[in-house]
Amino acid sequence: MKNIKIALSLVVLFTISSCDEFLSEVPDNRTQINTPEKISELLVTAYPSRSYAVISETMSDNVFDSGITDSDLSNQQSFNWEMQTQSGVDTESAFWNASYEAIAAANQALSAIDELGNPASLNPQKGEALIARAYNHFMLVSFWANRYNPATAGTDLGVPYVTKPEGALLAQYKRNSVKEVFDFIEQDINEGMKYVTSNYKEPKYHFNVEAAKAFAARFYTVKGDWDKVLDYTKSLGDKPLTLRDYVAFNAAASAQKPLEYSKVEQPTNLLVAYPNSVARRSFGNRFYFAANQEDNLLGTDTNLWGKPWLIYTSSFYENNVIIPKFYEYFKVTNVTSGVGEPFTGVVLFSNDELYLNRIEAFVMKNQLAQANAGLEYLFSLRTEDYNAITDKVTESNIVAKYPVIANEYTPYYNLTPVQVSYIKAITEARRREFLQEGLRWFDIKRFNLVVEHNTYSNGQVERKNILTKDDKRRALQIPVRASDNGIEKNPR
Repeated sequence: MKNIKIALSLVVLFTISSCDEFLSEVPDNRTQINTPEKISELLVTAYPSRSYAVISETMSDNVFDSGITDSDLSNQQSFNWEMQTQSGVDTESAFWNASYEAIAAANQALSAIDELGNPASLNPQKGEALIARAYNHFMLVSFWANRYNPATAGTDLGVPYVTKPEGALLAQYKRNSVKEVFDFIEQDINEGMKYVTSNYKEPKYHFNVEAAKAFAARFYTVKGDWDKVLDYTKSLGDKPLTLRDYVAFNAAASAQKPLEYSKVEQPTNLLVAYPNSVARRSFGNRFYFAANQEDNLLGTDTNLWGKPWLIYTSSFYENNVIIPKFYEYFKVTNVTSGVGEPFTGVVLFSNDELYLNRIEAFVMKNQLAQANAGLEYLFSLRTEDYNAITDKVTESNIVAKYPVIANEYTPYYNLTPVQVSYIKAITEARRREFLQEGLRWFDIKRFNLVVEHNTYSNGQVERKNILTKDDKRRALQIPVRASDNGIEKNPR
């Protein structure tokens, strides 16, 4: 709890003043960032103060119409891949704004470092600012642009890549191409990795060295640069002891589980944030992980060895399945009226994701022996009653369990039939590992997977909605306020 309060005291500094308020002042009236201490304080706000988890999870095939009567319908537009018109936390416009606010903070820090003569003593702050700027742009382009494909990236609309502090009220920006955005991200990663450090009082609330590597590995996984993925994941080793311990997690008291999942003391957690979010309350939504679909995602039939998964699900809320991953800290701002702001612990990067990216790189490099060893080790830590003698991962049982379906997995690069089966196994493992955290959406875009969302009425399908391959709705529509300010909309 002490660590949470430290993190939130810093987050609140930024969330109480929006980007619009920051831009409404002329530069001479802004707080002068002219000391190393002020730069470090500013960089605390270089991380999004809002969460993407509810948005992306709702758009994925992890979410269904649970049919709960009198339920929250706030995520219905996301469920139908429609232009989202809501405002408030956990919305597309909130995450867009929060990401650019974080970018503005990183740019202001970099400008201040330059003004102080770019001394070597400020290299850690420079590294954090560059990696944070790259990360925020990466998340924006991942949501609001077509998936990365080098054949079309030069003409696909990306997002504005902002590298200078805001100097004017409502500055006009044009969208860079996806290729330009990815090139800028890579430049910032390469430069930032020279200076990033883990020398913080609370390193897991910053882009420390291992968190920066995890981001780089995610970026190069999307880009398909498998040598770089292996390079950035090699420090994990073949059988890391820093993956999530589900036996220990499952043994924790029910009320303690959400806090245990995201706390910085967990070895797997590399970067933790506390955005303004009510993700923990999403179980009240009509469109959620429905109980009648639980076996399809977590049943024994989905396990390679036909055994129960150790992945824990909590009690049902009506017809919804709760996975206790989100701890909410409610900061009271007015004791008399009892009002305040909710902040939810989220894991932005973990060794679990890093390890899966490493296994995927092995597959794409045709190093299947290493991929088998990695999957066997991961599944052994996720399977109840694992037997080291009989429970093995081989090419034959991967191919049998994850058969090739024509035109199912279609990344921009070619896959052999065997690679398709392995990639499917890895993607399905990633899907279960990060249920309700929103990462599934990125695999849906990357592999161009088809998703079907049905809405029911009286037990019958009232609306069948299919997100087809290359569907334009895979790139979110630019928020209204941004498009009104001149940002070109996505085609529909």
